[in-house]
Amino acid sequence: MRDIIKLIRPKQWLKNIFVLVPIFFGGSLCDKSDMITGLITFLSFSFASSSIYCFNDILDKEVDSKHPVKRLRPIASGSVSVAKGYMLMIIMIILSIVSSLSLFQFNAYENSYNCWLVIAVILSYWVLNIFYCAKFKQYAIVDVCIIAFGFVLRILAGGLAANIVLSHWIVLMTFLLTLFLSFAKRRDDVIMMNETGEAPRKNTIRYNITFINQAITITASVTLVCYIMYTVSPEVIAQLHTRYLYLTSVFVILGLLRYIQITVVDKRSGDPTKVMLRDRFTQLIVLLWALSFMFIIYILK
Repeated sequence: MRDIIKLIRPKQWLKNIFVLVPIFFGGSLCDKSDMITGLITFLSFSFASSSIYCFNDILDKEVDSKHPVKRLRPIASGSVSVAKGYMLMIIMIILSIVSSLSLFQFNAYENSYNCWLVIAVILSYWVLNIFYCAKFKQYAIVDVCIIAFGFVLRILAGGLAANIVLSHWIVLMTFLLTLFLSFAKRRDDVIMMNETGEAPRKNTIRYNITFINQAITITASVTLVCYIMYTVSPEVIAQLHTRYLYLTSVFVILGLLRYIQITVVDKRSGDPTKVMLRDRFTQLIVLLWALSFMFIIYILK
């Protein structure tokens, strides 16, 4: 059972918190209906992503078995058979669809159109990642762009589930932030390749430290600009009834700088989820940002 849990990677479900981004930025955290639909969508995306993890590990069995860390994965180590991996993959996507169908029980919309759209977005995410695992991840730049687009689909599903119209700044910021994190993760692969002489991924040879460092700098800078533009956007000020959101930018700057420090100085940015779960300073910055944001839109206004 432990190997099964390890295969579906519940710790990685943290990434699906992005589904709740529209509810948080839309000021709907106190809306019971929005929170319930958001959590259902979160669960559906989590099952869908677990299905993809199973498929990815099956395809990468031979490559992972030669990796110093990934060789311990259930499929690569042989503790879970390929047949069981495929079975678990199917079970996870069925659970995803079944859980998303429960959205119809909450009469948050005039009709069920948004519910069907949420299911369509989740299935689109699943199909896109099937192709990513099978082929697209072999192409440098294309691979990180698909990962970033997957997070855009997450916030799109969250917005549809809660019937919240997304700001274009939020969409751009989500894409750029996850692109930044993806490039940081690829940096670890390049370092490993330089040290061992073997590429952890087929596309790693198309990256080098100079390119990765420049890509990280560009995406971090534009992410910060997008966030500031969001906080001073007239439509956001009108929607949330406050002009003080720009004050939270200081925590975004600190967060980006801390992650760059972890990536470039500490050289341990391989898994953004692990960084979030282990780095206390990053956790403190995120907490202070969230609390200040909530204070401004829920109390100060």
